[in-house]
Amino acid sequence: MPKTPNNRLRNLLEEAGWNGAQLAAAIRRVAAEHGQQLGCDRSMVSRWLSGTSPRPPVPVFLLEALSRRLLRTVTAMDAGLSRVPSVMLDLSWEADPLRRLSALTSAEFDPTRRHLLGIGAYSLAALYVPEPGSDESRLPPSRPRRQADLRVGQGEVDQMHTMANAFAEVAEVHGGGHVRSALAGYLHRDVTTYLHAPATDTTHRRLLLGAAQLALLLGTMCASDDADALAQHYHRTAARLALDAEDASTFAIALRTMSAHAHELGHRTPAVLSLAERATDATRRAPSIIRAYTQAHLAVVQAHHDKHGAVAALATAERLHDRAETVPGPFTNYSPGALHYQRSQTLAALGDAPGAISALTASFRLRTSAERHARTITQARLAEALLTQGHLDAALVHWQALVNVYPSLHSSRVTKRLDAMCELLRPHHRHRIATHILSQAAALRRSI
Repeated sequence: MPKTPNNRLRNLLEEAGWNGAQLAAAIRRVAAEHGQQLGCDRSMVSRWLSGTSPRPPVPVFLLEALSRRLLRTVTAMDAGLSRVPSVMLDLSWEADPLRRLSALTSAEFDPTRRHLLGIGAYSLAALYVPEPGSDESRLPPSRPRRQADLRVGQGEVDQMHTMANAFAEVAEVHGGGHVRSALAGYLHRDVTTYLHAPATDTTHRRLLLGAAQLALLLGTMCASDDADALAQHYHRTAARLALDAEDASTFAIALRTMSAHAHELGHRTPAVLSLAERATDATRRAPSIIRAYTQAHLAVVQAHHDKHGAVAALATAERLHDRAETVPGPFTNYSPGALHYQRSQTLAALGDAPGAISALTASFRLRTSAERHARTITQARLAEALLTQGHLDAALVHWQALVNVYPSLHSSRVTKRLDAMCELLRPHHRHRIATHILSQAAALRRSI
């Protein structure tokens, strides 16, 4: 039977001001960001317009490409792609965050749903978070249906705090990939039960805060597992939960995390800068350590937009950090090593290579044994920076350490640094130590 032309997709293409070749190029760019090389061209777009459905995973990249161009979220229905697989999950800001958290965590244990969420495209449109006080942000706080057979109190709040510390510690020592499913299970089976149980308003807000912090940790673990779209869902859910909990510090940390994730993926858009600025604005009454944490990231992002603003933000972060009092924990501590790492990122973006190397050296020296994942990333970045300045032998010392620790860390971020090392060392394959390290790295990659 003759196919029905996809007029919805054609109208979106006209609205975007694109021809078929331009849409195909945009799809290839989005796919490349997600590690996939697609053979998408103008002829394929013509077939879609004539009524042929694109095969997965092309639809998710097509929708994200159009969303970025049109500066709004384009759904499968908008584009006439009604057969696109869906997990039937409302990811809008207005959606009930408790229901979304339950749906996201339950998907971790359903292979089909986890796969669909995992192959989703990281969305720049989803970086938008309504301004506090706007009509969009005036949402009724989530008050779930109460389960009369369970009443919760400070004991459950304390338990969630302890679990957050434990999960964060394990992820830092062994990588998030090792504990991601365990944290998702705890959120799905225990935390969501607590959030639906009778409690005083104060206790319920504290439970929401604990859930927000755990969701932030899980999102970061997903990012370390290359599940960037899923990480973004958790980060947005955490931001909404923190807002409902009326906790400005955790809300700011969530915005900062979303911005840092986007920056790590290579996005330098005004939306990423806006999130970093919003994070600093939200910490005006927060402890100095939280303010330093948001200001340091603002410096990193500002370095791609405003040199003087970046230098000022970095100076503010350092001043705040010097006078801050810290409490051990993933949401109350900002280590000196982490601050120097953000300093190195800022200086590198500003073109100060020697300054960036000095900051990375300080960061590596200050990292503690409990920061093994961060220490490994820092050491790998230091090796890369040293090589760009011609210091091959010094770089090899740090890369040997990376190869040694690699088997004990389950993290795509570390794997990317190992791959970057191999790429950078190939021109030096005649160097005896470089050859040995490349051989070790090849054996490690084969064992995965």
